Amino acid sequence: MHYSLVSDSWGKEEVKAINKVIKSNIYTYKGKYVKEFENKFARYFKTKYAVMVNSGSSANLLSVASLFFKKKKPLKKGDEVIVPTLSWSTTYYPLQQYGLKLKFVDIDMETLNVSVDDIIQATTKKTKLIVAVNILGNPIELSKLRLFCQKRKIYLMEDNCESMGAKTNGRYSGTFGIVNTFSTFFSHHISTIEGGLILTDNFEIYNLLLSLRSHGWTRDISKNFYLKKDQKKYENYCFTLPGYNVRPTNLNAAVGIEQLKKLTNLINIRRQNHKFFFSLFKDDKRFIIQKFNKEHSCFAFTLIFRPKYKYIKKKVFAALKKNKIEFRLITGGSFFKHPVKKYFDYSKYNGSTMVDYVHENGFFIGNHPKNIKKELTFFKNILQNI
Repeated sequence: MHYSLVSDSWGKEEVKAINKVIKSNIYTYKGKYVKEFENKFARYFKTKYAVMVNSGSSANLLSVASLFFKKKKPLKKGDEVIVPTLSWSTTYYPLQQYGLKLKFVDIDMETLNVSVDDIIQATTKKTKLIVAVNILGNPIELSKLRLFCQKRKIYLMEDNCESMGAKTNGRYSGTFGIVNTFSTFFSHHISTIEGGLILTDNFEIYNLLLSLRSHGWTRDISKNFYLKKDQKKYENYCFTLPGYNVRPTNLNAAVGIEQLKKLTNLINIRRQNHKFFFSLFKDDKRFIIQKFNKEHSCFAFTLIFRPKYKYIKKKVFAALKKNKIEFRLITGGSFFKHPVKKYFDYSKYNGSTMVDYVHENGFFIGNHPKNIKKELTFFKNILQNI
């Protein structure tokens, strides 16, 4: 049996959507489907605005950039930003590229998230931004963190690329920050092949994101946002920001519309798979299994070797490869284990013991948008023999 890391969530509806775009002969982001998908995505998550881009990484880039161009209290080079020690690489890159000083807070090994209490303790007068990362479908205590950020007037950004559809206290993750990012890459909860989105309730941020997405021009933003009273002409080629070109296509958005219709059901399937996985491994003393909150959107299944059983790691990995069971490092592993760290200005608040251990002794296998009881049983049987 081949137990793959991911599988697609498409059906005939997505193929029909692509054919509609082909027949229309309008492929760029100016086609009607990008705006339609953005509106429906924002409505699904009960926020005011959504901006679609070509990846979750680009969503992170534009989100950070937008905070530097706010009229009031913009971020500045050298400001302190608090981040978790465990995340994907492109959570961190835009922060470095805009000259922020990263302060890392170590994770809890059981949830793989950062404790909000640790974040609060790590905060200083220099802290201007906190990036909350919801790991593998498991949100942190966002309500508590949001309230703290509001009191301290610190910007909160959510990287929700791994946790679409999850909730905390009945509210969707990816809606608590001034900017909130999502990924719609092939392996994620819904797939537009490549793609990402940013959610915000802030009108200024929304317009900044639209401009930054397309060359820094003013063509796509609200006329009332930038025109002075004495300006009568709306210029299609008026460049006001040092932007990018990270636009999606009409094809990506048309597929996204169909995928969004399925999201609730896809999340339910993932939760059922997790329930079965947990029943198989909850009593296996060899591994630490990620603890999820009740309204998770389980992205993958993690297993971390307990210290007493680290010696079987090589045997386990060899057995998985032999039996065609795909596995990976948990998210991006420890930032401090990657050579790219030499380019960063960073500090550690409470060390990196936990994330370093996870990096060296943890792995994940895939959850899928379909029933995978057979694959999980097969996986359990392989491990049972070691």
